[in-house]
Amino acid sequence: QVYLVESGGGSVQAGGSLRLSCAASGSDYVLVSMAWFRQAPGKEREGIAALYISSDITYYADSVKGRFTISRDNAKNTVYLQMNSLKPEDTAMYYCAADLFGSSLSHSNLRGEDFGYWGQGTQVTVSS
Repeated sequence: QVYLVESGGGSVQAGGSLRLSCAASGSDYVLVSMAWFRQAPGKEREGIAALYISSDITYYADSVKGRFTISRDNAKNTVYLQMNSLKPEDTAMYYCAADLFGSSLSHSNLRGEDFGYWGQGTQVTVSS
């Protein structure tokens, strides 16, 4: 069992930056991958970034590639999403998710159903 808590959301003007954090806690778990998803009102959930723990390989959706960076601090059991050059279309609720069973390794894209553990979300609002 793993518990995820996101923080770092807020309001920023277009072109600005934010760093989201996702702190993992629990016992007897091994992370296979960690990911960030987002969902804007009226839109489908979008998987935007992932970090595969054993290989340190990262994945980014085209919509954020070159602007967002996912990273981790093992000592703090925390995954980060550094978001630069933010655009109004980045406005959404951002969720951290964890895969403990390897489901996420079977697909080349990020699917929410491959991640069994989710945080409560943190809101990001980008104004023009």
